[in-house]
Amino acid sequence: MNKLLLCLLLITSTAQATTIPVAASDVAQSWDGIYWFLVYLSLVFFVGIVAAMIIFAVKYRSGVYKKPKYIHGNTPLEIIWTVIPTILLFVCFGWGWQVYKEMIHAPSDSMEVRVIGKQWLWQFVYKNGTSSVGDLFVPVNKPVKLIMSSEDVLHAFFIPNFRVKKDVVPGMYSNVWFEAKVPGIHQVYCTEYCGTSHSGMLARLIVLSEAQWKDWLSGKKIDVDALPADPTFPGFRANRLGEGMHDAQAGTQAGGQLSLADKGKALVSSKGCVACHSADGSKLVGPSYKGLYGREEKVVEGGKTVSVNVDDNYLRESIENPLAKVVEGYPPSMPPYKGLVNEEELAAIIEYIKSLK
Repeated sequence: MNKLLLCLLLITSTAQATTIPVAASDVAQSWDGIYWFLVYLSLVFFVGIVAAMIIFAVKYRSGVYKKPKYIHGNTPLEIIWTVIPTILLFVCFGWGWQVYKEMIHAPSDSMEVRVIGKQWLWQFVYKNGTSSVGDLFVPVNKPVKLIMSSEDVLHAFFIPNFRVKKDVVPGMYSNVWFEAKVPGIHQVYCTEYCGTSHSGMLARLIVLSEAQWKDWLSGKKIDVDALPADPTFPGFRANRLGEGMHDAQAGTQAGGQLSLADKGKALVSSKGCVACHSADGSKLVGPSYKGLYGREEKVVEGGKTVSVNVDDNYLRESIENPLAKVVEGYPPSMPPYKGLVNEEELAAIIEYIKSLK
């Protein structure tokens, strides 16, 4: 029975090796290294323990040999079975921690893409103002940082081939990054139940060569269906297109449109923000946008002065609920804009503020 169990385990491991999603990013390759290390380490211990069980069961079976001598203790053996697992535990922890740190800290030169989740589709907004629904276009061998938010309920953005997953939460920004290594089409899922059509909330991540990426940015149509598709999910291309979702570039606005920052500039003017906030560093009713993003700001929160880092989530909160954290030295006079700006408009305004160095 034990031999049969071992054979089944080996067969299962071999099958998994042929069906595991392709490692299409640096992060995926790093995580797969840890995964297979743990699989083979477990296999070694499994074989060793089962082999010892079989040997002792046969050697000391009842009615054949006398009862073995009672052993009170064995210090070297106890040291070995304590020290070796402890070392392996620290190896696993250190390795996992290193990969985790790499996964959560995007390189400074990452290309940023805004991701908006809504029942039941994914929308992608690029810095140049291009917007696509159901298809995320990225260049190969270029770090890409996704800044994600939800318009309605909790979603989760998952790319199996890249081994990255992150919750997409209403009212805040979360982010994840990757560097695509395999050109072609990769599947994207929502992995947080979000309502009736949750299972149909799919998207395609389309990794383009450098030349194709330049063509796409300039507004040229890319023959997406001619690109290699992920063999791990056979048929997903046909299934997705058959569900009435957008095709390769449906919903895409490319070529000649305003950049995301320019859209934000127009919005702060049309929404009346320029009456209280300057773009050149001059002090008005509220703090200037110039040089604001990324710096430490002293704010009054709950009657106490604290320092906060001006990031995407801080700017979002300051727009939607400005009285939560009031910048020290300024009056609490800004009205809340929650419900008055949508996710796309928030993304544009924040991108505009970020552009004012």
